[in-house]
Amino acid sequence: MDAEEIAKSAALERRHWWYAARRALVRRTVRPWAAGRAIDVGCGMGGNTAVLRQLGWQAVGVEYTDTGAEIASSRGIPVVRGDGRRLPVADASVDLVMSTDAWEHIDDDVAVARESFRVLKPGGRLLVAVPAGMDLWSGHDVALGHVRRYERNQLTALVAEAGLVVDDVWSWNVLLRPVVRLRRRKKDAPESEMEAVNPVLNAGLRAAVGLERVLPLKRRRGVSLVLVAHKP
Repeated sequence: MDAEEIAKSAALERRHWWYAARRALVRRTVRPWAAGRAIDVGCGMGGNTAVLRQLGWQAVGVEYTDTGAEIASSRGIPVVRGDGRRLPVADASVDLVMSTDAWEHIDDDVAVARESFRVLKPGGRLLVAVPAGMDLWSGHDVALGHVRRYERNQLTALVAEAGLVVDDVWSWNVLLRPVVRLRRRKKDAPESEMEAVNPVLNAGLRAAVGLERVLPLKRRRGVSLVLVAHKP
């Protein structure tokens, strides 16, 4: 993702339904876990890192881009410049590695998974969220600098082959998948979908994603995949 797209996302992040729903997902997933040391790999503007810190984690963002690191730092988020393929973190030193919508930007995701294993303490957890399904590939992915979208078995195998034990993997943003698929069939030009949304529509979209918490949709195909694993 280039600097212009990062700055655009930063302007939307606080209110946009997608970012708000993703923060809620992180909070809901992590809340039951005992807080410890965490890194947020590919932290972007630091919104999800802030969620970890609110939950009591000693969380630091790791960000590859100057723009993302500068924005996160300006918001009071501890952040270091780093590459997910070569994390600036000691072996077996953190209790949680989180990476939300970052792995799809990295050509060598095998190295990222192995690095996650290396820096986790035994018993430490990995939380990853990635875009799902190459059938949804469009100009939106090109504009955001994606290398791939993931299938469930692909993501599971990637994490397991790095030495981690997969505890759960589920779909997210399932109800809106038909709308996204229809829209992206018509979009070949590299153009991001991240844009300001009418407040009423914004609230409706956020409610639709929130409804998934009480519906049996996790095994259906969604727009994203979420995976939790641990280091044995």
